Amino acid sequence: MMADRATGVIELSGSPESVSLAREYVKTTIGADHPAVDDVTLLVSELVTNAVVHSDSHNGGKVTLTVTDGAGRIRGEVRDAGGDTVPRPCNDMLAEGGRGLLLVDLISTRWGVEDDIAGRVVWFELTYDVM
Repeated sequence: MMADRATGVIELSGSPESVSLAREYVKTTIGADHPAVDDVTLLVSELVTNAVVHSDSHNGGKVTLTVTDGAGRIRGEVRDAGGDTVPRPCNDMLAEGGRGLLLVDLISTRWGVEDDIAGRVVWFELTYDVM
């Protein structure tokens, strides 16, 4: 089994500024020249945005981002305080909002939602060609 190339965890505030911090964190963690950096940055941006806007984290709570890269697969996890709604993709590309998880569904290899005692984890996995 090949060891992970990069693993990182960052705790962010539940504020809109956390989205840009998460994007920069991805580029620093996996490298700006990584073959999947653009897709991973977009996916993380969507998940952190959802955590900030739709979870209970927007009331001063924390959002935790974990990125793991190894053996041609990247996994991103965004943990938040949870909320009343279950994250699911919007199938209307003309809607003014709610298309973030549709992008996650279309771009990632797979994704999911897990509830735990502390809240919720929305995750994605993305495979890429290892050179």
